Amino acid sequence: MARIVVIGAGLGAMAAAARLAVAGHRVTVYERSGTYGGAVRRFERDGFGFDTGPGLLHLPAVYRDLFVKTGKQPLEECVTLTQVDPASRHVFADGTRVDLPNASRAGTVAALDAALGEGTGERWGDFMVRAREAWDRTRRPLLEEPQPEDLTPLGREPYPALKAGLLRRPTTTLARIGARELRDPRLMALLDSYAWSYGFDPAEAPAAAAVLPYMEQTFGSWYVAGGVRALADAVYERCRQRRVEFVFDASVERVLEKDGRACGVEVAGGELVEADHVVSGAPVPSHHAEDRLIVPEGTELRPFAPDATGRVTVCLALRGAREPGAAHRTLVHGSGELPTVTVLRPDDAALRPDDAHESATVTATVRTGGGQDWNAFAERMLRQTEAAVPELRERLLWQEVRTPEHTVHETGVAEVPGPALAGAGGRYLPEGNASLLPGLYFAGGWAHPGGGLAHAGMSGALVTGLIVEGADFRGSR
Repeated sequence: MARIVVIGAGLGAMAAAARLAVAGHRVTVYERSGTYGGAVRRFERDGFGFDTGPGLLHLPAVYRDLFVKTGKQPLEECVTLTQVDPASRHVFADGTRVDLPNASRAGTVAALDAALGEGTGERWGDFMVRAREAWDRTRRPLLEEPQPEDLTPLGREPYPALKAGLLRRPTTTLARIGARELRDPRLMALLDSYAWSYGFDPAEAPAAAAVLPYMEQTFGSWYVAGGVRALADAVYERCRQRRVEFVFDASVERVLEKDGRACGVEVAGGELVEADHVVSGAPVPSHHAEDRLIVPEGTELRPFAPDATGRVTVCLALRGAREPGAAHRTLVHGSGELPTVTVLRPDDAALRPDDAHESATVTATVRTGGGQDWNAFAERMLRQTEAAVPELRERLLWQEVRTPEHTVHETGVAEVPGPALAGAGGRYLPEGNASLLPGLYFAGGWAHPGGGLAHAGMSGALVTGLIVEGADFRGSR
């Protein structure tokens, strides 16, 4: 039985902790804040509840596997999952609206043709065929296997070149896919919205980001009853059932090294904790912090925030019941100074004081950095939200604005990492799960395979495999 210290109680770190405990190890989690979940938080006031991190779950199979491997109760006995249908409602800048069904390619093609004009659905469908090719080429190495030592193959663009006469011209960014293959400005906005929702600028993101709409439209979008925070609650309880120990309000100052190997951590206040392995779920940028280098000096880490984006979320407490036909998720596409916003309106009694009220969140991706007037930006977000919530101004009781400054308080950094992407010379590949220092591993959204609920959960499985199976580990099954 090995002694394992886990730094941070985010979803990826807790996924690793539960799996390692089941493997027979003694696991202790040190969390700098007073609670678990990382960026998966809830804001509550006056009987209203809001997810301030992710609001939907994609690829629930990742957490189904976690619960199967760590106990007798499956995921569905611990949380209630429902498919969101329609998966999303889109309101474009010209006023056009379209509802896209959940996990139905034929339904999506038909909906686009009906709303945007004959032929638009076919162009989107043809694009999704090419996106599937990129997915098939990268699924195993990017999601299910440890990151290889040679990253050169993953730095190459997996999105297939579009035949044009006698030439095969590669497309290097997601925005260029829209311009060359989709052409309709509304289809281009639809494609761009998938990149922005994961924190990527489509003008900079590699063409491989085409896997993002493919993933959502193929495997569906799911809602966790009580909000995604309920998933964090369930993972935490599973850890506790497996006798994982949690120490909150305990900041790890540095990883200890002895004889060229990680041998424990130093906790704020000077306490030294010995360990056979250390798993860090802390954001990789925090390892580079000038005031405290967590990893031993000389340990090379790749920064992973290529687009340096964060989130602004406005929590809305509304009087009046949710109207019939309201969509769970609406994307209102921006133009000019108005941003693209995602409006989530879950019909969930657990998140409102009674049926005469409604809770909703509005989220936009922003560049991190100083100088932003968040109140003014929130006002622009609300102007967009009026297209999704009838009589918004009259119904609004109060609002709470959550900014990248809140993200810093909760996670240590302002940026929100997106999932790993191939192409772009490897610039969108995060740190591998096994560090160059033996005995030190990385889990969570800042490590392979990147950010997002599903990807963070996958990182926990990969770290466990590397510790338990060592060099023989070839990936999750």
